[in-house]
Amino acid sequence: TEWLDGIRVLRVKTYMAENKGTVKRLLDYLSYCFSAFINALFLERTDVVISTSPHLFAALSGVMYAKFRRLPHVIEIRDLWPASIVAVTGIKKGRIYRILERLELYLYRKSRRIIAFTPSFVTDMTSRAVPEGKIDLVINGANLELFQPREKDEALASGLGLTDRFVIGYLGTIGLPHGLENVIQCAKLLKNLPVTFLFVGEGAAKQGLVELVAKETLENVLFVGRQQKEDMPRYWSLCDAALIHLRDDAVFKTVIPSKIFESMAMGMPIVYVGPGGDGSAIVAQHEAGIVVPPANPEAFASAVRRLLDNREATAQFAANSLAAAPGYSREIQARKTLEVLEKAVAGNGA
Repeated sequence: TEWLDGIRVLRVKTYMAENKGTVKRLLDYLSYCFSAFINALFLERTDVVISTSPHLFAALSGVMYAKFRRLPHVIEIRDLWPASIVAVTGIKKGRIYRILERLELYLYRKSRRIIAFTPSFVTDMTSRAVPEGKIDLVINGANLELFQPREKDEALASGLGLTDRFVIGYLGTIGLPHGLENVIQCAKLLKNLPVTFLFVGEGAAKQGLVELVAKETLENVLFVGRQQKEDMPRYWSLCDAALIHLRDDAVFKTVIPSKIFESMAMGMPIVYVGPGGDGSAIVAQHEAGIVVPPANPEAFASAVRRLLDNREATAQFAANSLAAAPGYSREIQARKTLEVLEKAVAGNGA
């Protein structure tokens, strides 16, 4: 148990597994599901239960506890499961998929309110007979107190060898959904320019990327390990542009990566590489950067050259990005979430 900003947080024991191997990951998910449910039984009675997905088993523990205590349950959908699993792993929609989809729809039915992070999530759910009246759209946001424009950290830049380099920053999870091999191919095309691709974070795809960079003997790709959230603005300060990157799959048209909002809050021009959808629409709507089709390193390299060669346009993208940030603050997200919880307690959507 610990206290964060006056909030009591209970962390439960689970079996921890890397994002590799189906059986171990399943055990990880199930262990949290049962551990969270059992530990919740010893807590004081609450007014409402909220759980978040992915993964579905986290939400299942919330539904079980809410049902046991006869409390309203709110489910927050950050990714569409199991559809996103298929997109990442390429598995076929067989028996396991159908079981997980039935679990997904069961969780929707047993939740009094559903918080969807993107408009496409709402469309997907209503197309599968989920009542629109119980769904609330609450788009993600950034902590504008933590993430805001700042001068480049020259000492950090010097230590990482980034002085006098045009830095494209990818800060966050280096995961399977992101298709980041495309970045390495782009870096290969730009190896004779003063451009460096900076990765800050960890994830299941990182080791493969490190090996690919070594194989291609590229010196314009730099990896830095996971950092504390409070230190991330220092690394953003090194960047001349932010990179948002997703794989070429239709399911990723539905997502809005949270890195968009951190980038905006830092006043970063954005290079959005991915299928056209909700995320790319935000970048285009605010003219906050350049949208590039996925799995096309030539188009990606062309966008980077454009930013490098036209600093006036790059500065305008940055200004537009920063101007859009207040509309996507974490405070706005929190207030809307609170409204949803109040509706659930009041019985709206039962």
